[in-house]
Amino acid sequence: MTEYGRGEGSEPWHPEDPLYGDDGWGGQQAHVGQQSPYGGQPQHYPQQPQQPQQQYGDWSQHPQGGYDQQHDQQQYAYYDEQGQLQYADGQGQQQYDQQYDEQYAGHAQQQYHQGGWDATGTHGQVPYAADPGDPYGQQPVAYGGEQPDFYGTEDAYPPPEPPGRRRDPEPETQPEPVAEEEEQHPFFTGADDDDDEDDDDPKGRRGGGRGKDAKGGKGAKKRRNGCACLVVCLVFGGGAAGVGYYGWHFYQNRFGAGLDYAGSGNGETTTITIPKGAGGYDIGRILKSAGVVQSVDAFVSAQQANPDGKSIQDGVYTLQKHMSAASAVELMLSPKSHNNLVIAEGLRNSAVYELIDKRLAVAKGTTASVAKKEYKSFGLPKWALNHPNLKDPLEGFLYPSSYAVAKGQKPKAVLKEMVARATEQYQTLGLEKKATSLGLDGPWQLLTVASLVQAEGTSHDDFRKMAEVVYNRLKPGNPETYGALEFDSTYNYVKNQSKIDLSIAELRNYKNPYNTYYTKGLPPGPIDNPGEEALEGALNPTDDGWYYFISMDGKTSEFTKTLAEHEKLVNEWNASKKKS
Repeated sequence: MTEYGRGEGSEPWHPEDPLYGDDGWGGQQAHVGQQSPYGGQPQHYPQQPQQPQQQYGDWSQHPQGGYDQQHDQQQYAYYDEQGQLQYADGQGQQQYDQQYDEQYAGHAQQQYHQGGWDATGTHGQVPYAADPGDPYGQQPVAYGGEQPDFYGTEDAYPPPEPPGRRRDPEPETQPEPVAEEEEQHPFFTGADDDDDEDDDDPKGRRGGGRGKDAKGGKGAKKRRNGCACLVVCLVFGGGAAGVGYYGWHFYQNRFGAGLDYAGSGNGETTTITIPKGAGGYDIGRILKSAGVVQSVDAFVSAQQANPDGKSIQDGVYTLQKHMSAASAVELMLSPKSHNNLVIAEGLRNSAVYELIDKRLAVAKGTTASVAKKEYKSFGLPKWALNHPNLKDPLEGFLYPSSYAVAKGQKPKAVLKEMVARATEQYQTLGLEKKATSLGLDGPWQLLTVASLVQAEGTSHDDFRKMAEVVYNRLKPGNPETYGALEFDSTYNYVKNQSKIDLSIAELRNYKNPYNTYYTKGLPPGPIDNPGEEALEGALNPTDDGWYYFISMDGKTSEFTKTLAEHEKLVNEWNASKKKS
């Protein structure tokens, strides 16, 4: 059943109808012959000639001015602008007015109540026409009889309204507006204080008045909420402070001036080791870790500000803690801070072993024993291995330099580092490439010549001349020595001594491969550890014809080309010695 007993179509509204002014059901006009909204009876109008697709009236006055073929058998009525009912063909007005007066006399004040037009919920004395679509219309019931009220229950749908008054259907369960709720957790609401509040209430009241202060406000909740806000503020404030603190340190470390101690230290000494090849930042990190300087940036800045700052070498240094960066740089440039193991040029291996034992605080002879047993594992080049009659296979490979050696290290580690440095230096100087051009069998002999130059030279200016003396004497056909070197230093090496007053008889009668007075040519191997200048001299000798040399004062050497010139200088030296 459609609204108010009407059919599916539209009909005009009479001006006296209470609902007049709603423009009908969406402005649509009723279909002729369908059920009337005022009595449940179809309206009959004079039959009009059927004209397919006939248009009625003005398009501007009829929202549905034209209809398709399925509506061509119907007539339409409408109200004009003055509220008068008009028909498309101009007829049927009188018949409509008569029916309206008969059926609706005395019903002008009808009210809409519980789905009907009167208080009983029925439609008066008009029979209720059965509607196939109405579930309540299967058994037609006349008005005035017992008719069930299908709209009288709480669960029933409300009666329909005309389209002009219709509203969007509301959902069955409309959620109630939710007001902004207060925090329900007991910590914030103060629920855990209920017992205390009840005790304070003299009337023992609970419910809406609980927890209110004298002013009617929610004092307990406000106090608890205020405490919670304070906690939150403290948490966020602490987080912000932490972020600011670490941000400040990040900025200082990246962009700010480096932190620095004041003064030359607190008196507490410490030993630090700077490895080879360490740069400014590497050294700064080592010093900061040892507590010497306060920051790496401060040390780097001080090193760059010092004209000699970049000359800081690897090694062991004795410094104080809590030094200013500038003081640390100055002390590291001073010999007073050096605590390295320094291997001097020309030292024999036997002397080096003793120095290592002492620095490592191990028993005397420990390092020499390790060297003798494990020398092949120290990284010697191939050209330095498998030579016969050697007194010490490592002789010549404990390169003169400064080494960071401290208590706790192993002798083997120290020896390996020295051999590695010697091998690197010899490769850099090109011993293998230049040996043959100097008339030698290989780099081993070139290293041996350099050790002789180092042992016999009294100054760095002597090394090139001394190297020429060696090369000239080694020539088998030379008219001065006929291939014999006759160096006192070779005899002293065998004896492990350093004497200068040696008799010719003693020298010539000692049979040993290293004694060049007894054996012609070079000794089996180096007799010491030559330095860089001695090596350079052996690689670049003079070409002046020198065969002899003598040191008159122990500091410089006099070089001569003939034996007569040499003997003259020897006599002068002996005469000066007798006078002293």
